[in-house]
Amino acid sequence: MLNRLPFHHRDPFDRMIIAQAMVESLDVISADESFNPYFEGLEINRIW
Repeated sequence: MLNRLPFHHRDPFDRMIIAQAMVESLDVISADESFNPYFEGLEINRIW
């Protein structure tokens, strides 16, 4: 999953968080708006 993510966000740790949220269908708590494009069309939200 991680290696197939587009580079909307360049931080490798944040990309791991995004991939984990996608695999487990979890919402993410973060103020970082760079997460938003990854969750478009999914039932996953960035909260905060």
